[in-house]
Amino acid sequence: MGHDGGQRQHSSDEQELVELVADFVDRRVRPHVREFEADDIYPHDFIEEMKALGFFGLLVPAEYGGVDVSTTCFARVTEELARGWMSLAGAIGGHSVISYLIRRYGTPEQRDRYLPGMADGSIRATMALTEPGGGSDLQAMRTVAVPTGAGEWVIDGAKTWISNAGHAGLFGLLCRTDRDAQPAHAGMSVLLVEPGDGLRVSGKLPKLGYRGVEACEVLFDGCRVGDAAILGGQANRGWAQMMRGLEVGRIQVAARALGVGQAALDDAVRYAQQRESFGKPIWRHQSVGNLLADMATKQQAARLLTLDAAAKLDRGERADMEAGMAKLFASEAAMAIALDAIRVHGGYGYSREYDVERYFRDAPLMIVGEGTNEIQRNVIAAQLIARNRI
Repeated sequence: MGHDGGQRQHSSDEQELVELVADFVDRRVRPHVREFEADDIYPHDFIEEMKALGFFGLLVPAEYGGVDVSTTCFARVTEELARGWMSLAGAIGGHSVISYLIRRYGTPEQRDRYLPGMADGSIRATMALTEPGGGSDLQAMRTVAVPTGAGEWVIDGAKTWISNAGHAGLFGLLCRTDRDAQPAHAGMSVLLVEPGDGLRVSGKLPKLGYRGVEACEVLFDGCRVGDAAILGGQANRGWAQMMRGLEVGRIQVAARALGVGQAALDDAVRYAQQRESFGKPIWRHQSVGNLLADMATKQQAARLLTLDAAAKLDRGERADMEAGMAKLFASEAAMAIALDAIRVHGGYGYSREYDVERYFRDAPLMIVGEGTNEIQRNVIAAQLIARNRI
């Protein structure tokens, strides 16, 4: 079948997967999302179906039972899930980053131990990066793992805003393993920590949006792990590993924003055709028509930025600047589109009867999550200079 034939087969399989997700969202999720949303209930039924459909194994290699899709396909699947309910895309977010990290950096033993269960969703993983006092400043991290000298490490510290923490079977923990290292990031490792003694997950943190999926504080108090828990088997390499993982993470967050933006745009376009005022559909009033035109333009620009960053990763290129741009632009676009969807709906946009108020509550997460947009701009500026030194 030649190389191109293989590519075509791969892309048609991926297109079918995206259509499968879109069907799941339209048939199962959208009609029922309010039941889970209003009471902030964990969506067990949806999660079980997502496991069965292979959504937890998107970035796991086929030999471990995964679906093994391209980053581009992963972004499109994420967008479809978020178009139904952003929380469902959040349920596979950190999990997929940890899948990617173990696939790329894990020892053979780590891959054998975790990837098959991560592929079928029986092990769900999450990232543990953010700390109560640190936010996006990961260099100021205080969580520390101290070696005992007997092939063991003792972890102490706290992480916060950890998505899916209450249902996680594996924590990808970024912490200090050499407190004297200068700069600080040179002494950090990613530890693969399973729930057990010394690891305590707090109750759910109350949130504006992103309901259904929990975000918790995770406390490490004398939590012990062996050398085998260090990602890749060697300490003090975690910073570079996690930064590569966050390229995938930021593309995923951009794709979540795309899903919210698309849902808001779809609802606004539908409503603007159904609702009449002064004897004509409201989209024919220039002020509403202009809103729709700008919403659609922002959405398309956000999508192209996101797919460009994903394609770069698929080619094996560094994509930190591109992923940062996609995350920055797509999240701001989703927020603007969600607000404009409320404008198009008028008073109904403020009502719980319509979904647009939910999009408006969900969109800010992508602005402040996975590195705030203020931090993204710093990353983009630094990369821009590094790539264009005079």
